[in-house]
Amino acid sequence: MSGGAMMEKPSATKTPSDFLKSIRGRPVVVKLNSGCDGSTPSAGVLACLDGYMNIAMEQTEEYVNGQLKNKYGDAFIRGNNVLYISTSKGTMADGP
Repeated sequence: MSGGAMMEKPSATKTPSDFLKSIRGRPVVVKLNSGCDGSTPSAGVLACLDGYMNIAMEQTEEYVNGQLKNKYGDAFIRGNNVLYISTSKGTMADGP
């Protein structure tokens, strides 16, 4: 190229879609949008999800106030009930 024009490198920004693809098969925490202030988070392994944020989880556990309440194994969560998905850092007993 003449004139000293430089080509810009594509930015390395990650989209939410990239994040969700990268955490498939990893432990996650899913907070549900139940409309209650004390909505219950669930922890498990993200098996798969679709464009509507419908989630399939394995080894799913339900926590209330940081305490294990139920173990469900496989769980399916409809996307419109999801407030957020986070990668697990520590345990749910430490708080969501």
